[in-house]
Amino acid sequence: MTWRGYAAVLLDLDGVLTPTAEVHMRAWSAMFNEFLADHDGPGDTSPYTDVDYFAHVDGKPRYDGVRDFLASRGIELPEGEPGRPFDRTVMGLGDRKNDAFNEVLQRDGVAPYAGSVALLDHLAELDVPMAVVSSSANAPAVLEAAGLAGRFVTVVDGRVAAARSLPGKPAPDTFLHAAEVCGASAATSVVVEDAVSGVRAGAAGDFGLVVGVDRGAGHDELTAAGAHVVVADLAELVP
Repeated sequence: MTWRGYAAVLLDLDGVLTPTAEVHMRAWSAMFNEFLADHDGPGDTSPYTDVDYFAHVDGKPRYDGVRDFLASRGIELPEGEPGRPFDRTVMGLGDRKNDAFNEVLQRDGVAPYAGSVALLDHLAELDVPMAVVSSSANAPAVLEAAGLAGRFVTVVDGRVAAARSLPGKPAPDTFLHAAEVCGASAATSVVVEDAVSGVRAGAAGDFGLVVGVDRGAGHDELTAAGAHVVVADLAELVP
């Protein structure tokens, strides 16, 4: 892998830099299974599983994940309002999940993947600008907890996307914005993603290189979504 030919590297956070994707998975599972157990309306209420996470939720903005999962089960809920986690609405369920995630993060903390830190160190030695592009609104808190804050030119998270009206992954807009802030074009930037939706965003934006990190989504699925190369750990990309 030769990194000097690229002007910026744009990395997802959860599942790429930190194992917080596992925390997100547990929080989603707890929230959805509690909801499904209590739901007495039409739709499929069989238990939510990791298959549902990778197919409908992984890498997407929180409320989009709720909408897509409910649609897959034929369940309709009102949109609701943000900040009301006890409401049986799309936004209520999303906020309930977010509260669960923050509780786990504050209680347990998070350590970054060693291979990911090795790649960050290598890119820093080469003076390659780096950005974090995450659908999560918790990205700054996770970076701080993991000791990674301050390494990046910009952090384009869910709050930034909302403030700038940028559609979330699998649309490429958040990555395109990060590349622009780094002074690079899509053609000269690398997207690093573990989620199928994030890889699709990289492919849709015609980025110079899209790297898939297989933390459970599957090598074939990431390749089919548009990854040019798939690795199990970012240490594989450190010369």
